[in-house]
Amino acid sequence: MNPEYAAVEPLRDAIDQLPGPTLLEFGSPGCGHCRAAQPTLAACMASHHNVGHIKVEDGRGRRLGRSFGIKLWPTLVFLRDGREMVRLVRPVDGTPIAQALKLIDSPP
Repeated sequence: MNPEYAAVEPLRDAIDQLPGPTLLEFGSPGCGHCRAAQPTLAACMASHHNVGHIKVEDGRGRRLGRSFGIKLWPTLVFLRDGREMVRLVRPVDGTPIAQALKLIDSPP
C-alpha cells in the first residue's frame, strides 16, 4: 500500500492504460474520513501484493478527480487493465474493500 499522495497527478490516459489490477484512492491529507479509512485499507491491501495503489490528492482544479466524477472523499476506484470494475465511496468497514480487491486481483 502506498501511504503517500502522488506528488504529480497522473494523466487520465496513463490511468486508462494501466495493466493489471490497480486501486485509485482519491482523497486529501486533511480529510478526516480519508485518515480514518487508512488502517482498514492497509489491512485489506496486505494480502493483495499484485494490486497497484495510487493515492491521488483531489480538490478544486484537479482534472483526474473530475474525469472520474469524484464528489466525496475517500473514493476508491478499483481498476483492472485501466477499466473501472468497482467504486466505493467512504467505506466504513473492510468487507466491501476486501471483496473489490478480490474481484480485481483474480484472473478474468
